[in-house]
Amino acid sequence: MKYQDILKSRVGAGVIYFVKWTLISCLTGILGGAAGSVFGHGIRLAARAFQAYGWLLLMFPLAGVLIVWMYRAAHQEENRGTNMVLLAISSDERITLATAPLIFASTILTHLTGGSAGREGAALQLGGSIGSLVGRLVRLDEKDKKIGVICGMSGCFGALFGTPLAAAVFCMEVANVGAFYYAALIPSVFSSFIGAGIAGRVGLAAERFVIQEIPAFGVGPAVIIVILGILCAVVSVGFCLLLHGGEHLYKKYIENPYFRVLAAGGILWFLTLAVGTRVYNGSSMELIEEAMEGHVRYEAFLIKAVFTAVTLGAGYKGGEIVPTLCVGATFGCMIGTLFGFSPSLCAACGMVALFVGVTNCPLASMLIAFEMFGFDAMPYLVIVVTVSFGLSGYYGLYGSQKFAFSKLRMERR
Repeated sequence: MKYQDILKSRVGAGVIYFVKWTLISCLTGILGGAAGSVFGHGIRLAARAFQAYGWLLLMFPLAGVLIVWMYRAAHQEENRGTNMVLLAISSDERITLATAPLIFASTILTHLTGGSAGREGAALQLGGSIGSLVGRLVRLDEKDKKIGVICGMSGCFGALFGTPLAAAVFCMEVANVGAFYYAALIPSVFSSFIGAGIAGRVGLAAERFVIQEIPAFGVGPAVIIVILGILCAVVSVGFCLLLHGGEHLYKKYIENPYFRVLAAGGILWFLTLAVGTRVYNGSSMELIEEAMEGHVRYEAFLIKAVFTAVTLGAGYKGGEIVPTLCVGATFGCMIGTLFGFSPSLCAACGMVALFVGVTNCPLASMLIAFEMFGFDAMPYLVIVVTVSFGLSGYYGLYGSQKFAFSKLRMERR
């Protein structure tokens, strides 16, 4: 084949790829953005209802029973959640059509009754289900269906959190650490920006935080942030062990899933009464805001971690990402207060350091840091992400996450 023919074939393939995935990503982004926007507003209404009506906490065990019943009625395997979506990218796992409505309803029930959970993990499942459905409708082959799943995840994640750059990169990075799915770059980016744009138009504001004080960067401040990164790596490992250990203990001692959620309801009641506040219930966004202002209780990070393990380990649905950000923000604020070094900056650094420690996605972590906090604190944010990623080992939130390459050597793992 002549050079000109080779060039034409490669250019032609690129044009076909671009047109094809532009159309598919637009459709997926619209659907994901719409679904994510409705879901986001539903979560907000549920959170407001819980704050307005304290008695809803009493309904927490009943919500758990309903969630277990719904999943069993739909013949869904327990607690696969986001792991099923990640397996659909890295293997031939199929996402069932029931995934989207189930995670939608069950996550709102969890938030409505005070369960400590997030929403972004649920968004990955919702978006992945939409991407898988679109792939079937347009008759994509098995490899392209994986790109479709990534595309759906990024559209819904971008809509729900308002960080389209981080959403696009995270969804390409999370399933197989070290193996970046470049074939999904255009559809993932297009879908995430469309999803975020739709969410913004319907009043779902992006998450943004203001760092109260950013000290001049130098050797001394850099050393403090490195120490914070080391500590955050330890906390991220502990948080992962707590979440997985909580689930293991529930299953070991309480085999019946209905009894598990009832037991979790009693434990959460007791914990809420013991701490004397409901700030640890739900996603605890107000607790993150307090940490960014530089004043939270020293033990707040540990309490939030326990609340989350009690909720998600028993089988309640939601996400782990916002609780992770909350644990990181409160821990970082505590360290900043103890060191006398900008608690607000340390809270921001703690958020992204915990995020990278539990997701093993350094590029997405840097991008989410810049989209949430801006570039003024860039040196601190990059350093803390790098340190936490390097020292957090191979622990993570998602059991189906694979490590294609070692985090310590230039070799396959």
